[in-house]
Amino acid sequence: MRHTFIYKIIITVIFLNCIAFSPAQTVKELENQRKQALQQLETMNKMLNETSKSKRSSINKITLLNKNIAERKKLINNISTEIQKLDNEVQKLASEKKVLETKLSMLKNDYAHLVQEAHINKSIYTKIMFVLSADSFDKSYRRLRYLGEYSDYRKQQVNKIQKVTTDISNKTVDLNKNKNTKVEVVKQKESEAQKLTKDQQKEKEVMTDLQKKEKKLRADLKIQQKKANDINNKIQNIIAAEIRKAEAKRAEEERKRIAAENKKKNAETTSSTTTKETTSTTKEPKTVSKPSVSILTKEETLISGNFSANAGRLPWPTEKGFISGHYGVHAHPVLKHVTTNNKGVYIQTPGGTNARAVFEGEVTQRFSIPGSNNAVIIKHGEYRTVYANLTSIYVNVGQKVSAKQSIGKIYTDDENDNKTELYFQIWKGKNLLNPESWITR
Repeated sequence: MRHTFIYKIIITVIFLNCIAFSPAQTVKELENQRKQALQQLETMNKMLNETSKSKRSSINKITLLNKNIAERKKLINNISTEIQKLDNEVQKLASEKKVLETKLSMLKNDYAHLVQEAHINKSIYTKIMFVLSADSFDKSYRRLRYLGEYSDYRKQQVNKIQKVTTDISNKTVDLNKNKNTKVEVVKQKESEAQKLTKDQQKEKEVMTDLQKKEKKLRADLKIQQKKANDINNKIQNIIAAEIRKAEAKRAEEERKRIAAENKKKNAETTSSTTTKETTSTTKEPKTVSKPSVSILTKEETLISGNFSANAGRLPWPTEKGFISGHYGVHAHPVLKHVTTNNKGVYIQTPGGTNARAVFEGEVTQRFSIPGSNNAVIIKHGEYRTVYANLTSIYVNVGQKVSAKQSIGKIYTDDENDNKTELYFQIWKGKNLLNPESWITR
């Protein structure tokens, strides 16, 4: 009966160890995600506070509120999952503690029996008689060996009792810690739910106010689209001109190389001329077939490969912020049946933020755009990244830059809720790419 009970305990322990995969680690991951979400919301609140200096409603305010609401909903969902995981962890720890307590009780009972037997047979005379009363030397040796093993077994039981007692203490600490964490997280969820309600109410008020200004919004959108088109056209023309220049340079280098090879061949032919071959010297020499011209050097090809290999893992061009304007065609946040087509991404960030290079490369352009501040283009082999809406620029044409190096300060528009927004593009040759699939999520 006793062995059956021990067997059940062993099976229970194995089962508990196999529940889910690393629950403690999952709880830790959720805790880290919660902290990251809170940091993001802190950044969002900072930007919202900057807009509060202006009492008027704006597209920027509705964008920030919508993003804030989305982030808070995401945080609340994360907290709900974390609470469930904490509940599971508390139940698991409680079950493990109960198993250990049962095991400890059994060990103590066993040890009590051992102590009782040892007390009865504690005299040295009794032990000597027990060994010498055997009817053979072999049996005497086995009895002596038994006494030694019996003593070792008692010591092992003491060690086991101490270990199980320590395990129970650790389980109790972990159990209390998870219970306390759950209490804190539940309070945080309630607090975030209240903030979400306030944000949704404020978003509704701003949206209602903006919908009354449809005519002005359409006029503002037309101006913004013209600015965006001017920026995109200038960037496209500059990149196309860079590529044509590189192609022409490589073509000229290739022409000179072929001419040098032909000249060398003519010289070799002339030096080995015989009387019989004199007639053939008047013929046109055979020219070397022209290979395809690459606009990339070996170094540029290597950088291109490294850039491509980091798709989805490039750092953001700003230290903090969020994507306020996604790549491609999207519905206008207020105007019905109106869409915008972005040729890059807009990243909104707190005032005073610098733009930073997403990868090592060489600065090929720094230029200004009337009404849209300044821009920088960095070449990464056949790839290029564009950083627009900058005020101060910290790099020069021809300069080598490293990943995360600051290249300029992003413009803060004090006439538009102090909005600080970077316009970011990625090109491969003459083709535009979606930056969101390249930067880390």
